[in-house]
Amino acid sequence: MNKTELVSSISSKSGLSKADSKKALDACVEAIVDALKGGDKVSLVGFGTFSVAKRPARQGINPLTKKPLSIPAKKVAKFKAGSDLDGAIN
Repeated sequence: MNKTELVSSISSKSGLSKADSKKALDACVEAIVDALKGGDKVSLVGFGTFSVAKRPARQGINPLTKKPLSIPAKKVAKFKAGSDLDGAIN
């Protein structure tokens, strides 16, 4: 499912117009991104938790040249599914 299909699904299930559904989805994603940028966790009970994890710097190997290279540390977004979501798909 892509974003357009998700907006259509939200629109049909909520009774909102597609334009309003797109605005609501965009606002939701923006709020999650802003919270993660601020170092907060976003927990949607039953659905899951979005958080930020730190990956340490490490050594890697270039697969073409087989030469070692250093991979810098960075932050990554993580998602852990909630129990209701796990139960729904299994």
